[in-house]
Amino acid sequence: MGNLICMTKKDTRDNNHGSKSKRMGRSQRKLLAEEEFLHRQALSMALQQHQLSQRFDGSMSRRIGSTSSRRRNLSDPFSNGKQLWKEAKINAEMYQFLNVVVTVKVLLKNYRHGSMLLLSSRLQHRKTCRAACACIWRIPYSAPDFLENIKLNKFVLVHGEGFGAWCWYKTIALLEEAGLVPIAIDLTGSGIDLADTNSVTTLAEYSKPLISYLENLPEDEQVILVGHSTGGACVSYALEHCPQKISKAIFLCATMVSDGQRPFDVFAEELGSTERFMQESQFLIHGNGKDKPPTGFMFEKQQMKGLYFNQSPTKDVALAMVSMRPIPLGPVMEKLSLSPEKYGTGRRFFIQTLDDRALSPDVQEKLVRDSPPERVFKIKGSDHCPFFSKPQSLHKILLEIARIP
Repeated sequence: MGNLICMTKKDTRDNNHGSKSKRMGRSQRKLLAEEEFLHRQALSMALQQHQLSQRFDGSMSRRIGSTSSRRRNLSDPFSNGKQLWKEAKINAEMYQFLNVVVTVKVLLKNYRHGSMLLLSSRLQHRKTCRAACACIWRIPYSAPDFLENIKLNKFVLVHGEGFGAWCWYKTIALLEEAGLVPIAIDLTGSGIDLADTNSVTTLAEYSKPLISYLENLPEDEQVILVGHSTGGACVSYALEHCPQKISKAIFLCATMVSDGQRPFDVFAEELGSTERFMQESQFLIHGNGKDKPPTGFMFEKQQMKGLYFNQSPTKDVALAMVSMRPIPLGPVMEKLSLSPEKYGTGRRFFIQTLDDRALSPDVQEKLVRDSPPERVFKIKGSDHCPFFSKPQSLHKILLEIARIP
């Protein structure tokens, strides 16, 4: 690799001599010139970094040895070994720096701008990567533009029916790598919350972990709230009860119901009317006995795969199959009371999933028409779980919403 980076102009001309150079277009010559300029800049920057580290990294006596040690005969094995070790360390540092430069250059060619910013933020804690970025763009390294434009950096992620905080693992990783702060909540009786699902009978009880988190935030702190599927009802509930804590509310293929509606009403087209579902559904759970009203429901695995995960990777489907819990029936059957003064003043955004079989695109369109949000975003090729099937697309939209003034 060192030979490649230190190639001279003469070497470049010799290697491209003959008929091949004649066929080379203007864009190819420009690319070679840019490559050569990059390598020279990289080498220059590496040398500069080394010189600065020599100047400021501790005392000279500690770095190159005392005056007496410099008077030692060159045949002194201790002195020679120490010097060789130093030279090897310097060469390793320079090689690491140049390797980062070339790696970032290659990624710049093959990745879109947004992905490259993500990569830069992933590596920005490394001194060599900061210098490499400065070398490539010939400007001092700074935080990506999208971070500077985001006023609020905390995302609170609310899962949907049967899921838990675990379902956001890809989104959490992407947001953290972008320098943001994701918080995933386990609703009552979900994820690793120890409450019995059969005992959760109201939306207030179901949403309690979310409301408690919002109420315990510092007085002047706000968050961006993201709710998936029936988690949208919890987001609406939070907008009504803690509006001052929520800067923006994002409904991800979620039950963005109107005042007086039940979350279940949104799914009625797929699951049938409430009455029919309660009478005929084979998925109901009678936690208090067969002679008592049902307390929850749980789809069979094959049905779940078809409804929720028709575009999701196999590994994520397997994770969901061993992690999902029964869905408490009470919260999804409860009518929401939403006021224009609180819920109505919240900033709402809706993300549609266009290959969704649990909440069809037509139903999502109806939700948007009945209660228009500030903006609508769409994810092509996503099933009902974009955090599995289209995590990068979802991440991009979350950042875009966060940047909106």
